[in-house]
This record gives sequence, structure tokens and C-alpha cells, in this order.
Amino acid sequence: MHAPIVVLGGGPGGYAAAFLAADEGHEVVIVESEPKLGGTCLLRGCIPSKALLHVAKVIDEAHQLTSSWGVEFGEPKIDINKVRARKEKVIETLSGGLAQLAKRRNVKVIRARGRFENSTTLILEGSDASIPEGGKLTFDYCVLATGSVPAMPPNFKIGSDRVMDSTGALNLSDIPSKMLVIGGGYIGLEMGTVYAHLGTRVSVVEWTDTLLPGADRDLVAPLQRRLKQLFDNRIYLSTKVGSVAEVDNQIEVTFEGPGKFGHERFDRVLVSVGRRPASQGLGLENTLVQLDQRGFALCDNQQRTSDPHILAIGDIAGEPMLAHKASHQAKVAIEVILGRNVNFDKQAIPAVVFTDPEIAWAGLTEDRAKKEGITVDVEIYPWAASGRAQALGCTDGFTKWLVDPVTHRVLGCGIVGSGAGELIAEAVLAIEMGCEVRDIAESIHPHPTLSETLMNAAEVHFGTATEIYKPKKHSAH
Repeated sequence: MHAPIVVLGGGPGGYAAAFLAADEGHEVVIVESEPKLGGTCLLRGCIPSKALLHVAKVIDEAHQLTSSWGVEFGEPKIDINKVRARKEKVIETLSGGLAQLAKRRNVKVIRARGRFENSTTLILEGSDASIPEGGKLTFDYCVLATGSVPAMPPNFKIGSDRVMDSTGALNLSDIPSKMLVIGGGYIGLEMGTVYAHLGTRVSVVEWTDTLLPGADRDLVAPLQRRLKQLFDNRIYLSTKVGSVAEVDNQIEVTFEGPGKFGHERFDRVLVSVGRRPASQGLGLENTLVQLDQRGFALCDNQQRTSDPHILAIGDIAGEPMLAHKASHQAKVAIEVILGRNVNFDKQAIPAVVFTDPEIAWAGLTEDRAKKEGITVDVEIYPWAASGRAQALGCTDGFTKWLVDPVTHRVLGCGIVGSGAGELIAEAVLAIEMGCEVRDIAESIHPHPTLSETLMNAAEVHFGTATEIYKPKKHSAH
């Protein structure tokens, strides 16, 4: 079987690439080993975790109404089977929709594991009826979109289902009494939040001295205060896990560090120490594709690898490993295949941590500016001055802009607070358009909303923010 364009992987990047190629009138085939389209994001990542985080948020808001507003609710009664079923229904609905979209676009989906025999041939492994006779698929171009998998250090592989990665945690086999999250990154904190609100006694251990390494420290601070309450101060920083072992139907963990030292047993352990590109076992050694030391496919800003027949997108193409980056790189890859002169040159790829409060940032971060010696004006608007934030009871948040002091262009934005993930989109647009901070300050935002805080933080630059007093630094005209 031959196809002009083959997409290896049916996740957010893979199906976006295939659908665009089909919309442009080209024959395209998706090779996907999973029984459903959607990839990690839909099947066992972004979507199911956000569905469960919604449940956690509702439980938390009910507690807040009881404690702050005098509206009494009883303790939640959780039917874990119904929670799991609802999560699966969300996945089924969306994956079913993707299958229909593929069918309507005449995109052929082959259910198989693809392995490169050479730069223009895939060997298809599996038993599905969609695999062509002979088990080989040749192509003119292949878009490599195999994504990533959870990293699991060898010393944590003890053959027990009580030691879980993020996939296992999302299965919701039960609500453990005690759970340890190894790793203070966004996946671990999101899943820890879910389980804590479902009633689990959650602890977190992180070998660095802060949660969410890579995010600006001031953005992390309000979240860390909140999580210390939620986890009852069981956050152990600068601490390593020496060993894990199954003992009497529990996992005994050895801690080494100033945060915690000694042994403790848990019903389940979630290992959340990052992800690695799914580049092994693909036969890439039979092509001209080159990998870096971490296993990422090396490619240029047109998503071309060193093999002229193969392009790479998404997680396998490097950091940041985000679904929305993959879908945009997918469009670039297909347009390059079609002979168009396009590049993936985004100035702002937003990152969101869907905890409570949420954290979101885009463009230049303050920590990176300091590290690289980039001079910026940092303009912060505290949500305590926002009427909407006061009404919602989320006054710990803030919005900040990073502004070029010479050109007054906005270079970066950081938000911590309720709905930060929704609010950051305006900042992405502003940074990509090269807006000056005045453009944002002079754009009328609806009142009372949290979106106003973007305008208000811009006004701080000129000393004209109405609800706070900060001496004027720059002319508004």
C-alpha cells in the first residue's frame, strides 16, 4: 500500500496534520496503535485530568461556601464508579467525534504499530483488519507524531500496580487512604489535587527546592500556600526518594533529605517525574532522522528532520511538550510538504497548570529575563484590588506583564488565579502581534471581570491603575 502522506501517531498533532492534508485535497493515512484517535492528551492526559479537576473544584467550592458564606452542605458522598464512568464518557464522546471527522474527510486510519524499514517504508505490526496485505506502507512523506510517555525511573519499577504513573492514576481504581506523589511538577500537583479532594491523604516529595521548577517563583507562591493547606503541610522539598518496596499491601518509601528522612508506608504512589519522547522502537535508526541525547528528533523551524522524507511535530520534536504546540506544528509540517514557505516561529507558547489556583504564562518569563540579563519592567496588578476577584473569593491571585522599557512592547505575561488558563489567551495574542503595553491599557475590558486585570496591570506601567496607587513611571501618551 502506498500513500503520499502518512502520519505516524493519532494524537492532537497527528490528527491535526492528517485533517489539514485531507482538507487540502490530499490522500493521507494515519497509523495509530491505539484503538481510538486522540493520543495521550485525550485518552489518558489533558482531557480526563481536567474532567476530574472539575469535580475537585466543585467539591472545594462547596467547602468554601460552607466556611465563608454560611451556605451549608453535607460532606460529599463519592461514587467512584460513577466518577470513572463520567470521565470515560467524556473520552468516548470526543474520540468518537474524531473518528467521524476522519471518516468524513476520507482519512484512512490503520490500527497498527508502525516501524520504519527505511526512509519511505513503514512495517505495520498488529492484527487489525485495517492493516494492508503484506504489512507494509510506503509513502512520499511521513509526519512523525508519536508523542511522549511517562518517565519511570528503574528503581521505581517494582512490578506493583500500587506504584502508578499518570495513566494509572487516571484510571481511578480506588480512592486510597494515603498516597505519595513523587515529583512536584504540574502532572503530579494536578493529580494530587484531584485525589485530595476525593478524600485521600496526599503527600508530595520533590528533589528540588521548589514546586513547579521552570515556572516563575512569584507565580508558584500562592499555589504553594494553597497546597500546603490542602495537603496538610505534607510537601517535602529538597528531598529524594531512596527506594520503594511493597510490604503488606502497601508501598514502603524511603526518604532522604532535610524535608523528610526515614520510612513511611502509603496505599499508592504516583510517580510523576516528567515525560520522555516516544522515539524508541520506531526503527528510526533505519532512516536519516537524528535524535538528541534525550531522544527528541532534531528538526528545523519547518519541522523537517535530517531525513528529507520525514518531518517531526509535537512532543517528539522537543520541549515544551504541549498538545497545543503539537497542533500548530502539525499545520506547519503539512504546509511545508505542500511547498509553502512557512515556519514555526511562535513568540508565545502558553503553559497552564490547572491546579487551584491556576497558573498560566506566555512569552518571556521573569526568571528567564534575569538569567539572560534581559532588562524588563515588571508590572503587577494584585487581584485583591479586583471587585470580581473579591466576589469570587480568589484574592491571592495577580496578573503581571513583562514590558520592554524602551519600546514598551509586551514581552511576557504571567497570571495566577481562578481561570488563569482562559485569561492567558489575550496575552498570547498581544505578544504575537507585538502590542505595546498602551494598546492593552487603552482597550476597554468588561467590568466586573477577571479579564480586567490584564488591562489594570498594563495601567500599572503608567501609574494610572484606578484601584491601586503606584507612582507614575511612564507617559501614557
